[in-house]
Amino acid sequence: MIMISAIILAAGESKRMGQPKMLLPWGQLTVLEHVIITFQNAGIEDIVVVTGGAHQEVEKLVHSRKVRSVFNKEFFNGEMLSSIQCGLRRLTDQATATLIGLGDQPQIQEGTVRLICKTFSEKESRLIVPSFQMRRGHPWLVERSLWNALLEMRSPHSPRDFLNQHADEIQYVQVDDSSILADLDTPEDYQRARP
Repeated sequence: MIMISAIILAAGESKRMGQPKMLLPWGQLTVLEHVIITFQNAGIEDIVVVTGGAHQEVEKLVHSRKVRSVFNKEFFNGEMLSSIQCGLRRLTDQATATLIGLGDQPQIQEGTVRLICKTFSEKESRLIVPSFQMRRGHPWLVERSLWNALLEMRSPHSPRDFLNQHADEIQYVQVDDSSILADLDTPEDYQRARP
């Protein structure tokens, strides 16, 4: 039985934004809540949010949404790899694969998340990455048999190095959805994208 969990990375310090971007308003919700709900609406029931900067406020928000959180003590290094590793260690034994998504990607579409999961359940691929106009984005899916390869990586290696090392295994899913490339780093990004 296939069970896909999700790790949502929300540990950044939001230095370029100047305030915690996960907590910024996005319609009736916050940026992070919007990401969580998109994943939940796409059928993902087991979600772990990795927190770091502003973690107390972020964790309060997360728990109101019935998802689990884990605090990345290394968050100040600003490395995505340590957050992914934190999230992987918190996943349940039942999980067959995990989606790795960004907490500052509220434009991500439910249909894209569903398509990635559907591709995993239909094909034998261990690694599924969405692609828009030949550029890969988030969320990407990694099957359990590859988790150790991620857990064993050390800085300065990054998730990009992991994907490059396993390039021949990647099943790309072409999506007509530029939101897989869009995250919110600066106040300008936020003002341009907010609903």
